[in-house]
Amino acid sequence: MEKKSIMKKITGSREALLAVILILLCLVVTAISPSFLTPKSIIELLKNNAVTLVMSLGMLCVMLVGGIDISIMSTLALSGMSIGMLLKYGHISNTFLAFVIAIAIGAACGAVVGLVISRAAVPPIIATMGFMYVFRAMGYLVSHGGEWAGAAALGSFKNFATSKFLGLNCVIWIIILCYVFFFWFMKWTRTGRKIYAVGSNPSAAEVSGINVKNINLLVYTIMGILAGLGGALQVSIYASAMPDMQYGGEMDVIAACVIGGVSMSGGRGTVVGALLGSLILATIAKALPLVGIGALWQNTIKGVLILVVVVVNVVLQRIADRNALKGREM
Repeated sequence: MEKKSIMKKITGSREALLAVILILLCLVVTAISPSFLTPKSIIELLKNNAVTLVMSLGMLCVMLVGGIDISIMSTLALSGMSIGMLLKYGHISNTFLAFVIAIAIGAACGAVVGLVISRAAVPPIIATMGFMYVFRAMGYLVSHGGEWAGAAALGSFKNFATSKFLGLNCVIWIIILCYVFFFWFMKWTRTGRKIYAVGSNPSAAEVSGINVKNINLLVYTIMGILAGLGGALQVSIYASAMPDMQYGGEMDVIAACVIGGVSMSGGRGTVVGALLGSLILATIAKALPLVGIGALWQNTIKGVLILVVVVVNVVLQRIADRNALKGREM
């Protein structure tokens, strides 16, 4: 057998393609702004994009079954605002308890969304659009009509985002633990394989004995749990809780997954791909101000760059599929 060329090896793996794109992007930005790849800058980049990094794992699960969830940032706002007000008025003071409450609220929201989609057979985009407004309104109700909790009101909870464990920021540890768990969960558990099976062919999955409705309920609940976690992280990182936080941020989460190679039709995508997609998106967002791009142009350029990355990724994946087909024909 002939040894594969380096190009064929790269194009044969979607994750390898994304890694190359990320490395090239980092090199270009570093050439323009040498401070970009310093340890401090990298830690800040990860912290500031922790919400997208964590929640893209939930969106991965949802998209793998062919679904979508645009209510996630409203869930984040509701959970984050809830613990913010509880901390502000002294009902709780323990950081761990605040995280548990935020995650529980997120899980409840995700379960309700999952029940409507899986049991009532409402299309995901319609159901989550409705809940996007419901949960956001509930966030405003919790805030007593627009009240917010500042750094002074959050007490020691805000210190979580600046604390370190074994020399590494606690927020970074949360990101690492989430990715390690989901890598194991999606690759080596029966439930993870069932999620892929449902996304690939729901009818065949049903015939093989998989409860498709329960899998759909599960993935939206997982998404809710991570949205709740994202709410707690958002409040701690930015030391404030506001009912309009992360408004429109669900598009960044979806974009991170799409860039990472997660199929909108389901059945295709990986945890590593979601990670690389999130990092590419975070790098683009960080790079634009560093190279002197004005705020008015940042979203436009960000959108164009996302489209370019996606198109390049799709073209290279088609090359990989063609090479794989030729290999089978030989």
